[in-house]
Amino acid sequence: MANEEQATQADAPDTLEHQESAAAVETAADTSRSSRKTRIGKVVSNKMEKTIAVAVERRVAHPIYKKYFKKTTKFLAHDQENSCNIGDTVRIMESRPYSARKRWRLVEILERAK
Repeated sequence: MANEEQATQADAPDTLEHQESAAAVETAADTSRSSRKTRIGKVVSNKMEKTIAVAVERRVAHPIYKKYFKKTTKFLAHDQENSCNIGDTVRIMESRPYSARKRWRLVEILERAK
C-alpha cells in the first residue's frame, strides 16, 4: 500500500512546482526579448534594398592618458519599408541574422534629416 502511494505521488506532477516552472519559462522568454541590445546612431548609407548602414559613436577613455575620444562602429540594419534616408537618427535593436553581416533591425526613426 505504501509503495502504491509513492508511485502515485511520483507519477503525478506537483502542481505548485509545475506552475512555478511554467512561470519561470515565461519570464525567461520575456527577459530574453527585452534584454536585446539597442543602439542609437545616424544613417550613413541607404543604397541597399531594405538595408541601412548605421554609424554609432561612443566615447572611450584612453587606457593610459585618460583622454576621451570618439570611436565609430557601423552596423547593417534591416529596414523593412525602406523609409530611412541618409542623416536620420534611428534606434536599432539586435535580432536574428538576416544575412551574413546584418544582425540588427530598425525599431524607430527618432529624427529625420533636415
